[in-house]
Amino acid sequence: MLHIRCKNTNTTKSFPEGCSLLDVYQEFQDDIKLPYPVVSAKVNNVSQGLKFRLFQNRDVEFLDAREGSGHRAYVRSLSFVLYKATQDLFPGSKLFIEHSLCRGYYCNFRPTPGPTPREGRAVTDEMVERIRTRMQEIIDLDMPFRRTEATNEEAIRVFTDRGFSDKVKLLETSGQIYSDYYMLGDTVDYYYGPLVPSAGYLKVWALERYEEGMLLRVPDWNNPTKLAEKVDQPKTFGMFAEKTKWDIIMRLSNAGDVNKAIMRGHASELIQVSEALQEKKIVQIAEEIDRRFHRKKNPVRLVLITGPSSSGKSTFCKRLSVQLLACGLRPISFSTDDYFVNRVDTPKLPNGDYDFDNVEAVDYRLLGEHLSKLMKGDTVEVPEYNFVTGKREYNGKRLKLSGDTVLIIEGIHALNPLLTKGVSDSLKYKVYISALTSISLDDHNWIPVRDNRLLRRIIRDYNKGAFTAQQTISQWKNVCEAEEQWIFPYQETADVMFNSALNIEFAVLRIHAELILSSVPKNCPEYSEAHRLLKFIHYFLPISDKEIPPTSIMREFVGGSSFKY
Repeated sequence: MLHIRCKNTNTTKSFPEGCSLLDVYQEFQDDIKLPYPVVSAKVNNVSQGLKFRLFQNRDVEFLDAREGSGHRAYVRSLSFVLYKATQDLFPGSKLFIEHSLCRGYYCNFRPTPGPTPREGRAVTDEMVERIRTRMQEIIDLDMPFRRTEATNEEAIRVFTDRGFSDKVKLLETSGQIYSDYYMLGDTVDYYYGPLVPSAGYLKVWALERYEEGMLLRVPDWNNPTKLAEKVDQPKTFGMFAEKTKWDIIMRLSNAGDVNKAIMRGHASELIQVSEALQEKKIVQIAEEIDRRFHRKKNPVRLVLITGPSSSGKSTFCKRLSVQLLACGLRPISFSTDDYFVNRVDTPKLPNGDYDFDNVEAVDYRLLGEHLSKLMKGDTVEVPEYNFVTGKREYNGKRLKLSGDTVLIIEGIHALNPLLTKGVSDSLKYKVYISALTSISLDDHNWIPVRDNRLLRRIIRDYNKGAFTAQQTISQWKNVCEAEEQWIFPYQETADVMFNSALNIEFAVLRIHAELILSSVPKNCPEYSEAHRLLKFIHYFLPISDKEIPPTSIMREFVGGSSFKY
């Protein structure tokens, strides 16, 4: 008999060897106080599906769809149901689940192939309705998801026989000995994380036509019994579409493509082209600011730059300043950090910690007053924040805009109108920056944007000696919640969006991330996320960062930047 401790109840019970997590849950469920249905679990802090079988004593924690692992299991399973429905109705069609959008997932669907996989007959409302109806039929039948573990060679043969070149390339370059694949009826697919036991678990979802494809809508993170509220993001969609276009031109759609290119010795070329594309975009932004600066009516004098954590705001700001200088302008950076309220006046989180991400942590009234005066040509004495004493000080630092000066403000609240409401919108140029990953693991396994930024932040925090990987991961939930409240609501108000992600980024990050993530102890809650990120990053072949230029946004995170931060 096995001894299984349920972390939800902090009690232990005995079970026969080979029992499933579903069996264990049935014994504990009366005492588990989760408000929503259980969809997955963690076994010794590693995510597993509920059909996972136990052969040794283990700690088990059951999860609903609010927790990251549970939410991902739900969405993966829903994606498989969508894929099966498209294959049942349109045999030979192509489905690409590309990226998160509008609090759902954008899917490029081609019912009949064209010259390239992403081209062909367009999606219609009638097609989407048929797919939606078939998905509901699969869910009503409560079709089981069946997992098969096979040798890597056998899995490659299964996907080769079905024409899945994306999955074949991924498995061929993964270096794995064994791989899992899943069956739903007679439909086979690959997912790099657990699924729910059966389609009947998927109660909350929607499917609608969006742009040229479809939008798969999923449950709200905080309340899985309702759909996440849709937020239209046309500019974000345009930025993704632009990046996807370049990926196709460079023949890089997924991890397998990147790995194959590295194996052929093209890593240097990929780095050079990716950096060139980013520099080209920065030049275009600088030239647009210059054009608006020199217009006769309402010239732009204030550039506002924001983005979520680890999007590369600081390096982007410095590279943009260089290009503005090349246009003949004189950029001056203006720090919102100097307008922090005194630490004793900083808002606090429910746990008592200071909430430095809250807009009330900034004296935005004083900042707005100073900006209004600067726009009028007045001289302003600006404060300097003493991070040691936690107090704002005045040390005689004065600022005045000359005829060729453009003021740059970079920070998480830069697009929040509270900070600049005293300045006419016609005088502002707003930039939103994020690492929008367009490379996927394969056609149905997208890479969450937050994973890209989390890896960057873990590496940077570790290199600076600020936080361990465990500490960074433990803080990440609060970081993401702050972004939802203070950054994302304003991203679509930007004049331009800049994507800081590189096609070859994960291959570079792997070398830096492996040792750092491996240091997270197995007996702490953060190990689950460290284990997941390690498993994910191993899908990419590692390459050295020696050819990453010193001005690259990547250098902000892996070190070696020629900029001073």
